[in-house]
Amino acid sequence: MSRDDPDESRLVVAPQSTARPSVRSARLLAIVASVVGVLLTVSLPFLPVEQDSASLSWPQNGNTGSVEAPLVSYAPITLDMSIPCSAISELAQRGGVLASTAPSAADPGKYGLVARVSSADAGPAEVQVTLRNQVLLTSSLDQLPADCALVVSSDTARTAAGVVAPGQQPPTVIQGDLRPQLVGIFSDLDGPVPEGLRVTVQIDSRFSSTPSLIKLIAMVVGVLATVSALLALHRLDKVDGRRSRRFLPTRWWSFRRIDAVVIGTLVLWHFIGSTTSDDGYQFTMARASSAAGYMANYFRWYGVPETPFGTPYYDLLGVLAAISPASPWVRLPALVAGVVAWLVISREVAPRLGAAVRNNRLALWTGGLVFLAFWLPYNNGLRPEPIVAVGVLLTWCSVERAVATRRLLPAAVAVLVGAATLTAGPSGLICFGALLAGGRPILQIVIARAKSVGYLALLAPLVASGTVILVAVFADQTLAAAMEMQRVHAIGPDMPWFDEYLRYQFLLNISVDGSLSRRFGVFVMVLSLAVTIFVMLRKGGRIPGTATGPSRRLIGITVAAMALMMFTPTKWTHHFGIYAGLAGALAVLTSVAVSTAVVRSARNRALFAAAVLFLLAMTFTSSNGWWYVSSYGVPWWDKPVFVAGVGVGTILLGATLLMLLIAAWCYFREPFRQHGPVQHSRFWALPPLTVAAAALVLFEVLSMAKGAVAQYPAFSLARSNGEAVAGEPCGLANDVLLETDPNASVLPPLSGTPSTALAGTDSTGFTPNGVAADLSADEESSDAGVANSVETDNTAQSASSNSAGTGGGEGAVGVNGSAVALPFGLDPATTPALGSAGGDDDASLTTGWYRLPPEESDGGRGDIVSIAAAGRIRSVDADGIETYGQSLEVEYGRLDRTAR
Repeated sequence: MSRDDPDESRLVVAPQSTARPSVRSARLLAIVASVVGVLLTVSLPFLPVEQDSASLSWPQNGNTGSVEAPLVSYAPITLDMSIPCSAISELAQRGGVLASTAPSAADPGKYGLVARVSSADAGPAEVQVTLRNQVLLTSSLDQLPADCALVVSSDTARTAAGVVAPGQQPPTVIQGDLRPQLVGIFSDLDGPVPEGLRVTVQIDSRFSSTPSLIKLIAMVVGVLATVSALLALHRLDKVDGRRSRRFLPTRWWSFRRIDAVVIGTLVLWHFIGSTTSDDGYQFTMARASSAAGYMANYFRWYGVPETPFGTPYYDLLGVLAAISPASPWVRLPALVAGVVAWLVISREVAPRLGAAVRNNRLALWTGGLVFLAFWLPYNNGLRPEPIVAVGVLLTWCSVERAVATRRLLPAAVAVLVGAATLTAGPSGLICFGALLAGGRPILQIVIARAKSVGYLALLAPLVASGTVILVAVFADQTLAAAMEMQRVHAIGPDMPWFDEYLRYQFLLNISVDGSLSRRFGVFVMVLSLAVTIFVMLRKGGRIPGTATGPSRRLIGITVAAMALMMFTPTKWTHHFGIYAGLAGALAVLTSVAVSTAVVRSARNRALFAAAVLFLLAMTFTSSNGWWYVSSYGVPWWDKPVFVAGVGVGTILLGATLLMLLIAAWCYFREPFRQHGPVQHSRFWALPPLTVAAAALVLFEVLSMAKGAVAQYPAFSLARSNGEAVAGEPCGLANDVLLETDPNASVLPPLSGTPSTALAGTDSTGFTPNGVAADLSADEESSDAGVANSVETDNTAQSASSNSAGTGGGEGAVGVNGSAVALPFGLDPATTPALGSAGGDDDASLTTGWYRLPPEESDGGRGDIVSIAAAGRIRSVDADGIETYGQSLEVEYGRLDRTAR
């Protein structure tokens, strides 16, 4: 088309087309095939599947050894346990576990079922059954009747337990669903299997299914019918007598410097860049799906399927993970999505926006740099946002091609892509914004063409293209599975639409959720929206040199996407990644809107520069944080960026005020300037948004590169990904240090005993019991550092951790008379403790010397010397920022030239 905006062009239809037999046959095929395709694909959720039935029996192989069987659904459908009293008597003297649904180290009584016998050494031996922190029965072994059995049965309606004689029912019955969590059957029984000992578990395998024959036939025929309907729609499109456009025009095959920069940065970031916080979450789901037989949310919601979301994208992750667990391999979909998104922006979106964009290299550079600044911090992992970001671009481009060519097949493709994107995640709902934005011109095409071929032949294929995605969604699941998913997900997190502000609140926190890299892209998108709308209003509804219809639809899609995001059930900042493609496209349009050809006023250009500087100031008030191990070695990962002790955000705010003063000077000077063309210096031609986006991309890449260099040869993402390509895909597992026996690794004193060495010769205010009884960690606001917070009440958002016995309290009296509870399994008989809590005066302690292990010892000398200390410890980081606390210093020395 020669016009920039062909929306109002009239459709030319050959009047004699209805008389041609080929058109009549195409119309009939479109109607019949569409109806068949819709009926079959819509019926898929209701068609039967072949369900696997699984059960677990114990003992196995003629012995009472423990059996591991972690259930994806956590709890079984039913559990029946019968333990003869003869087996109970075996543990009367030593005590132990008769049968448990979890190992002893996992506190099985808290969430599981455990039947144990207490030792007779501490009093009369008793048998006790505990289910989910509730004692079902306790009975002395002396009172057990002859030939009895301990019986426990549990299902969704009731749980019964008791010690009964043959033929009797358990006396204790509790109504309600108290089924235990089960990861296997564990027991301390040994020797031959007692007669009557059995545990039978009916596993909840209702979601492990395969399509039945009738469902498989319906899927195949439904897909073929839909394809036939779309081919018939293509034939109907050709009634206007015009040739079809090439699917990929010539411009797709050109390669420019901007392509090398964008694609090269994406590839480099794939190996050195940060991953997302949920990569482990998504990866484990993908790995577990092969064993479970379906894609389950392995960590939450009782193992229900992800249907209708996550298919087929999560299934693709499962296939990749089954081939190799290497991070660069399983994250390939995100890299491919990034490359496709850029190709679509540069080859479809930008040319469609008008002549002022096609001939403007600066606009394309601006779009590419903003796209990178948005994509890098959000879309380098396994989350579905990269797929949604590409899906919404492809949906919009298909709509635009339908409008530009006056054909309906691209519109059907748009519906298909939009529906498929929705299955990747709830945020795929934004694709309907693109369909809505192009709804009016497409409706005009339908009305015009329906005069010759009828409405049903045109609309039915559009419907069929939307329903065919049900083949992927319900291939081996039913509507009941989807309804169960929806019912269980009501547990939460599930926040209402009016809590959408939380997403932006988290973005403005100084945390990884609101890191400077995450802020910039969102801020630029909002600024671009405001600027383009403002320029359109001032310029009569269009940006000079751009195509009115596509520009308006691009803005409308972005606004609609932000509105539709309110209806996603969670409000985490991860979801902003879906805007990466739209933000890049908007940046292209914004670059034209603020170019010297459109904005000639020096005052207005200064105001835009001030807006960009303020955006950067707000960006740099947050930390340069990245998720978890991605932050290793990265500068300013835990604080805002400082230069010479001054925050960069403050410097940029000062620059903003200076630019506002320049804008004010231009405003007051303008009436006194001579009339006529004004020649601006090159300073005014500098593109603020382009420079800012380039600076942010460079800052992000250099930050991660610096982290990789600073960490080497220790673990970094760059080193790990490089090793994965070389055939070592284990990642961090090769670098984790595990202390298997803390007591065996305690450093021996150079002289004296452990007690005298710790007390030293210069101690003031330290006593064996001078440690506070409560050492609970300080609670921290989740807004400041806890990912995926779901509490809407900020006062309730807190987190603390007291693992491995670090919460304090009293324990056994130790080697130096201390009764302080020791953490990490340290033995009081060999580990002394001293503290200064409760004293009124200043306290100090200088211990004796300790000997490091010799280098030739097994396992080497080791890389870490750890000290168990309670309280706040003073520290000074690499930037010279001090954290308040008590001083703790460690000195090293030599005994002679050979001993250390």
